[in-house]
Order: sequence, then C-alpha cells, then structure tokens
Amino acid sequence: MKEVYPWNLEAWNSLNGLRTHLPNALLIKGAAGIGKLDMAINFAQSLLCETPNEQGLPCCECDSCRWFEQGVHPDFRLVQPDILNITEDSSEKEGGKKPSREISVDQIRALANFANLTAHRGGYRIILIHPAEAMNSNSANAVLKTLEEPTDKLLFVLVTHKPQQLLPTILSRCLSLTVKTPSIDTGAEWLKQQGVSNPENALSQSGFAPLQALHLAEDGEGTEERNILLSAITRPTQLDALSLADKLQRSQPVLIIHCLQQWCYDLASTKLTGQARYFPEKLDELKKLSANISCMRLLGYQRELSTAKREAFHPLNPKLQFESILLSYRQMFSSSSV
Repeated sequence: MKEVYPWNLEAWNSLNGLRTHLPNALLIKGAAGIGKLDMAINFAQSLLCETPNEQGLPCCECDSCRWFEQGVHPDFRLVQPDILNITEDSSEKEGGKKPSREISVDQIRALANFANLTAHRGGYRIILIHPAEAMNSNSANAVLKTLEEPTDKLLFVLVTHKPQQLLPTILSRCLSLTVKTPSIDTGAEWLKQQGVSNPENALSQSGFAPLQALHLAEDGEGTEERNILLSAITRPTQLDALSLADKLQRSQPVLIIHCLQQWCYDLASTKLTGQARYFPEKLDELKKLSANISCMRLLGYQRELSTAKREAFHPLNPKLQFESILLSYRQMFSSSSV
C-alpha cells in the first residue's frame, strides 16, 4: 500500500465518500509531486480489497491485496507512458528506440477485452491512466469512445497535472477532484521527518511539491549543475554563455530550464513586491539585478523559457538549447534592454 500523505487526507476522505455512488470516471488533478498517483493507487486497491478498514484503506492481507501489490490483479490496469515503466534493470526498446513519453492508442485498444469482460472478483474493473495529459489525440479519442458507452462496474481513474490539456469532452464525463498543494509548513515538516536536512530550501527548489523535493534531496540529481547555473546567472554581465552551456550539456534540459523559470519569477517578484518565492536566500542579489531589468524583456524571456521547456522533450542538442537561452538571459541585462 502507498502512503496517504497528511496533506492528502481531505482529498482521501472525499474519495471515500464516493464509494457507494461511484461515477464512470474520476479525474484526480493537482500539481506534480504531491502524491496524486499514490492516492489513486490506494483508492483502486481499496475498492478491490475484500476487507478495507474504517478509513477506507486496503487491508493488505487478503488475496485481492496480495495480487494488487504484486501487480497481477486481474481487475486492475495501470496505463502510463513507456518512459515511466523503465527501471534501472530494464533496457531500451528493441532497435535502440527511446521509450515513449506518450500514451499510445495501441495501449488503449489493448484494454478492449478487459473493459468488456465481467470482473474476476465480481466487483469493479479499474483502469488508471497516468498522467492523463500524456494521451495523444488518438488515444484520448479512444478513451472518450469508451466513456461515451460505459459498461457496468468499469471505473476510469485519470490522474493529471495539466487538466487544461485534456479534451473538454473527456473533462465533461469525469467527476473532478482537486488535490491541494500542501502549505510550506506542512511540506517542510514532512520532509524533516524524512530526514531532509534543509526542508524549506528543498521545498522551494521543487516548486513546493514535497515528493519531488524528497526525490531531489535523496538523489541529488542536478544539484551540482543547479549550483553552477545559479553562480553564473547572479553575474549576468560576466556570464560566458558558451562556456556555461558546455558545462551543463549533460544535464537534463527540463531541470535547467525549470530553475531559470523559478529564478525569473523571483526577479519579477522582487522587482514588484520586494519578495522572493523560490530563492529567498538570494534576495539581495535578486533585488540588485531586478533593478536593472525591463519588465517587458523579463516577460518575453519567460515566454522563451516556456517554449524551450516544451521543446526539451524532443531530441534536440541540449548544448545548443542552453547556449540560446543563456545568451538571451545575458541580453536582458544589456544597457539597451533596460
């Protein structure tokens, strides 16, 4: 059984209240890294459990729970992109192809028999799709067709970070549940209990998503590159974009771009309000820099970063992408830009 995180208890209680009148489809939405998927998996297991407890949690002892935890329950299917199914021991697809970041129509079509058969245990059949926004147009339309012609005791659970990217017709056929991002105090206290030494800093770097903050603290992924980047962008007039891009070229582009987006948010925030959200420890540097930057140029650069983040998942040359966005960053601080 997955953990029910303290900030998810309100949403969990709302889910439990639906047990006796389940819809055909649930949409669980909220920020990434706050435990939506874990909660959805718990709920699916509890619906299939033979003896859930008073809080609605699965017993973890019955045959159904054992099958579920072994990943072989006949009445449950988890559908997600191939990239999320890759483990450290697994290899890339045949032919050296990179695992897909999309949910394909073939994955949805493969559910046809499952959706139309009677449940093995006589209860619900559950299809959990995560993240739902990873469905391409064909797979989304295939799901929509099933939702338009629902079969008895078939429950779709869609988990999404970006509901705005889903088809409006899918949204209209789902009962929506919003999972709230925890307060800074709640998130920091939980991280402290997990042994994170500087929980407030870890939380701010992750965009205030506790699970993502814990992963970054444990894995240390991108920490060195992030420090290199921050050291350079605090001195934009001295920034050597080409040299910095060379140092960062082995980094995940999404992580570098995300850091720049947070930095630019704080530049705008300190310019307008005198406060920093993501880098409060660098407030003095942010104030000095924001005084010498045009709001219009900062807004334009944020748009450039948004485009770069979308393109970061495509097979581009990371070094060239870093060179482009770092040169643009330095240009914002040129005398002609103010």
